[in-house]
Amino acid sequence: MYFAGLVAIGWMYVTLMMAITQPTVMAGIATFFFYGLLPVTIIVYVMLAPERGRRRKAREAAEREALLAAKVADKEGQAPEAPPPG
Repeated sequence: MYFAGLVAIGWMYVTLMMAITQPTVMAGIATFFFYGLLPVTIIVYVMLAPERGRRRKAREAAEREALLAAKVADKEGQAPEAPPPG
């Protein structure tokens, strides 16, 4: 993943240099946005999708475990343990 970040930074540098050489400011802004910022944002979003899914599944599993622990503690007449912070 670190290599992908390095490639993204390199590509942003290349597009910044392309934007600087444009004849007008608007052309430079459009070049930087459409050749650099927008594509890199989309690619990074897609590349991080598996990590977001893993985090969501882990969060849901922790919530299910806490709910199950609360139900078991309620059946036993005990106070449920506080879930760990985070």
